[in-house]
Amino acid sequence: MVFSSIIFLFMFLPLVLIIYFLLPARLKNIFLLFANLVFYAWGEGAFVLVMVICVVANYVFGVLIENEKARPAENNRKKLYITIAVLFNVGLLGFYKYTNFLVDNFNQIIGLASIEGFKVSKVHLPIGISFFTFQALSYVIDVYRNDVKGAKSFLDFAVYKSLFPQLIAGPIVRYKDVATQLAKRFVNREKFAYGVRRFIIGLGKKVLIANTVALATDQIFSIPGAQLTTGISWIGVFCFWLQIYFDFSGYSDMAIGLGHMLGFTFKENFNYPNISRSVREYWERWHISLTSWIRDYVYFPLGGNRISEARTYFNLLAIFFITGIWHGASWTYVIWGLYNGLFMILERNFINIERLRFSILRWLYMFLALIPGYAMFRSDTISYAITYIKAMYGFAQGTGAGHHVYFYVQLDTLLAMILGFIGSAPIFPYVEKKINEFTGKPGRLNAIVGSSYPTVRLLLLLFVFALSIIKLSAGSYNPFIYFRF
Repeated sequence: MVFSSIIFLFMFLPLVLIIYFLLPARLKNIFLLFANLVFYAWGEGAFVLVMVICVVANYVFGVLIENEKARPAENNRKKLYITIAVLFNVGLLGFYKYTNFLVDNFNQIIGLASIEGFKVSKVHLPIGISFFTFQALSYVIDVYRNDVKGAKSFLDFAVYKSLFPQLIAGPIVRYKDVATQLAKRFVNREKFAYGVRRFIIGLGKKVLIANTVALATDQIFSIPGAQLTTGISWIGVFCFWLQIYFDFSGYSDMAIGLGHMLGFTFKENFNYPNISRSVREYWERWHISLTSWIRDYVYFPLGGNRISEARTYFNLLAIFFITGIWHGASWTYVIWGLYNGLFMILERNFINIERLRFSILRWLYMFLALIPGYAMFRSDTISYAITYIKAMYGFAQGTGAGHHVYFYVQLDTLLAMILGFIGSAPIFPYVEKKINEFTGKPGRLNAIVGSSYPTVRLLLLLFVFALSIIKLSAGSYNPFIYFRF
């Protein structure tokens, strides 16, 4: 079940909210756990047991590590338990996400020697496993580091690990950020209203922009490499650049909104990365819960940048290798990650962004640096990615006769591209800020604007919601890009 579906919007979510607010406080977490399991099982069936096993195991690990803190340092078994916990979670993720990848690559290698390879059944990839295993790792590591106490209530911990707003597409919520909210939280009218507004904004991002450009993206990236043209290839990767941002940030907005409706406050996951003026800044603004996770649990333990320059370069490549392979079991993701890591190294000592005096030039540098990486990210194979990137830079083989731009960019696609480009910048928050400043001053016009603005905002949100529902009801293209993560 995904947020941008009719069954979630008009059956699951209303039913959950009605029952949740009718129940007394002592029963809310019990019901929420039930709702979480139903939400996950709806799409994954028996594989909900994988998530349940992850919940139970990591609760036990947390209890064991917490209990060892009371023992003398020379006798405690904290290191043993944290080692087992890390191996368990990494092993769980590795088995389900990378078995097919490893077997396929092994078979290709031994196939070169004309030796028959392994024949194994394909391992199903449970939705969101990368998110909830990284979430579990952050919990046991934080307990080990004394950054948070191990959960005493299994119910509270199970709700945290399975919380449906952030279960399948993040953000990666850390236990220490919501521990007190699990035990006690409140929802007032303002908080619930903010949650609804945020959810509708995310829904609009996903349905009206991401889904619209996704159709053009998928069609263009299915064109055989020999038939690509330079114009078509740039349109395709630009659409994908918009799709992945509005799809993922839209889901994060919806998750944050749902959290507010239920009394939880999640940290922001995106900060307008597409307006960045360097690759480094881009990664500081993109998928913040993942980049901060890798920084705190991988980069800093490796020594960060506090050691030799050569070791710092290695650490940067290591964390971007992990970032790449986290996104998917494919060499294209690995190369995409290392490509971004290379630019982080180059910007550290070799590329002086400050020499570009104008912000627009710095933004153009960021865009041109990142966009070949996204062509690699979207391609199914390395060979296709190379052909695609060559086409982008003038080495296209296609004539355009059978794949003209007009075949893929209709009026709605063009409108979505324009809105996506505008929406990539914080224009609407800026306008809202200026309106609030204006209405905060005395004057008749200020008072009129102040009294009418909430109504105008409500009408705009209703329009976005209605248009999104119309598109979903019409059976419009609605891919879930993060299902593999």
